[in-house]
Amino acid sequence: MEITTSIPPPKLFKAFVLDADTLIPKIMPNAIKSVEILQGDGGPGTIKLTTFGEGSAYKYAKQKVDSIDKESFTYCYSIIEGDALGDAIESISYVVKICASPDGGSVCKNNSKYITKGDANITEDQIKAGKEKASAMFKAIEAYLLANPDAC
Repeated sequence: MEITTSIPPPKLFKAFVLDADTLIPKIMPNAIKSVEILQGDGGPGTIKLTTFGEGSAYKYAKQKVDSIDKESFTYCYSIIEGDALGDAIESISYVVKICASPDGGSVCKNNSKYITKGDANITEDQIKAGKEKASAMFKAIEAYLLANPDAC
């Protein structure tokens, strides 16, 4: 999935990755109620607990920070536990890379890899639903940054 925006990479990375744990619950409280660090300091190996809001079909997800590179604006993490994974999915790994676009904005590239339990299959509808949620979150952060240019 690729999304373009007029927001420059450093500002977008700060909002979408570095400040996301506090910013997203503020912007989208019905989707995400809170994010707390259970273990670690925010760097690789950190385990976070996301508690979803009342508007979500899910209750929680645990994610593990796999790597974070503030120089190349790359963030890798995995959803390792939670009802959002359902019965068929063991984990989902994500790679988020924010690149500069020629107009001074950014291109946010988000790739996901689903690890299934046993021989379970994932439907295209499940993948599409995940992409739509990620896109909605991105658009909400973008709208917030555009409306609040001094934020982040």
